[in-house]
Amino acid sequence: GFGDRSPRPEGDRPARPYGDRPERGERAPRPEGDARPPRHERKQWSGEPRPAPAPAEPQRDDGTLRLSKRMAELGLCSRREADEYIEKGWVRVDGRVISELGARVRPEQAIELDRRGQTVQDRRVTILLNKPVGYVSGQAEDGYEPASVLITAENRWAEDPSETRFLNTHHRGLAPAGRLDIDSIGLLVFTQDGRIARALIGEDSAIEKEYHVRVEGTLDAEGLRLLNHGLSLDGEALRPAKVSWLNEDQLRFVLREGKKRQIRRMCELVGLKVVGLKRVRIGRVMLGNLPPGQWRYLATNELF
Repeated sequence: GFGDRSPRPEGDRPARPYGDRPERGERAPRPEGDARPPRHERKQWSGEPRPAPAPAEPQRDDGTLRLSKRMAELGLCSRREADEYIEKGWVRVDGRVISELGARVRPEQAIELDRRGQTVQDRRVTILLNKPVGYVSGQAEDGYEPASVLITAENRWAEDPSETRFLNTHHRGLAPAGRLDIDSIGLLVFTQDGRIARALIGEDSAIEKEYHVRVEGTLDAEGLRLLNHGLSLDGEALRPAKVSWLNEDQLRFVLREGKKRQIRRMCELVGLKVVGLKRVRIGRVMLGNLPPGQWRYLATNELF
């Protein structure tokens, strides 16, 4: 076996069996004319040339911007969708088809989306859900289910005025446009449409969100003034809000931004504790009579 191998007597060790093989610890002589650096100075080579790093896109000062970005600004589609349509040849600039990704345009140029692209856009659905307590807005976390599991044929509101037929494909690419924390209820939007997502949660979004907030504690006039304008979160001043009393224990908040747990944190700063929070409106779209845990389609004539 391997365990009983005894060391070879020194005199029995054969001469070097291969003439060019060095003894242990001895460095083999380098052939003449070999200019390679020592092995420890050489980088390991995988056999494939390393790809050159992609050059950063240079800053332009010629007034042009990427076609996909301009299409998103115009509300034609999202930037991701724009790239898809450009590759398919569905985009015209000043009447000429542009199919090159990264193409640039001037703001005054006319951009059109082919009817095929418009048809694809029109097929994208937007769903309004009345989220109950106990569901998270996005991915499952800490054992709690995402609110999207409620979007089933059985949970569709019986009084949904939309004639859209529910299809399994409506789950594909459906994502929440905004969030409500696990303890909050009310209007939550899911959409396949990048235009709507950008309008609701883009950095430059100015769409109002209205909340009814049940609170405990006392609030004086100065506290109410600060809630309307004057508070900061995460070292950043908040945009002006509209905050007023609905009744003796509920406040009405209208915000144009959505920092994480913003209303709860704002209330803490003025000595209030939030015990209930419900979103009732996003832009012009109202929660209305939609029952908790049920959903409906955004109607074609509804605009946020």
